[in-house]
Amino acid sequence: MHDPNSPHFNVEELSLPPGVDGRRVAHRQEVLRALDARSRLADRLATVKGMTEYQTRAVDLLTSPATKKALALHEESPKLRDRYGRNAYGQSVLLARRLVEAGVRFVTVYYSPGIGGWDTHKDNFSILKTSRLPHTDHAVSALLEDLNDRGLLQETLVYWTGDFGRTPKVNKEAGRDHWPPCQTVLMAGGGIRGGQVYGSSDPSGAFPQDHPLRPDDITATVFQALGLQPETTIIDQLGRPMPISAGKAIAALT
Repeated sequence: MHDPNSPHFNVEELSLPPGVDGRRVAHRQEVLRALDARSRLADRLATVKGMTEYQTRAVDLLTSPATKKALALHEESPKLRDRYGRNAYGQSVLLARRLVEAGVRFVTVYYSPGIGGWDTHKDNFSILKTSRLPHTDHAVSALLEDLNDRGLLQETLVYWTGDFGRTPKVNKEAGRDHWPPCQTVLMAGGGIRGGQVYGSSDPSGAFPQDHPLRPDDITATVFQALGLQPETTIIDQLGRPMPISAGKAIAALT
């Protein structure tokens, strides 16, 4: 795991290895094309179709100056880096903004997988108070302000959620476990009408009470914000029709 909060942050996987320059990469591509021309594998197996396109995109990613610039967190002002939070999560969210600004269409930020994320099965209250909540408060609010200041918020959908809700009852280790029936999602930007809370839970936070939704409705809302109608059907490489969502977009948000 690479910590973007480290002063020596660098993603070696997105850089050419030592001793390999652009000329050697071009030569290797020529060799690969020659080998592909002698093989009929791509004509026989649907699963490898499009591989050449992916290989080209991968090489472009490794050799593009834009990649290096997008990852150059040290170019940001210390004040802005402080605003996001000088921790792995805050700096990862700032890096996400730089990637969006560089033209990356989808960016995912996890909350520091190495320290357990939001799985607060033990010591829930202390963990939330000392790290999860303040880190998220700083990073997400800074992201929304930053995107807005740069004129990017209306064309960028920010979607924040976890994999589950948390049990309404605290367990014997002062933790809260996985709870599928009820959870929270935050959306902003991308045409979403903000400044509102949609739906509510019962008093204990166990089940939805007002305006209950299904995960499909959330995905439908995301797709609509991206300019795709939820009822759209795509055809996969095996010719099967696949609806992109079985839900309905939340009208109050879009």
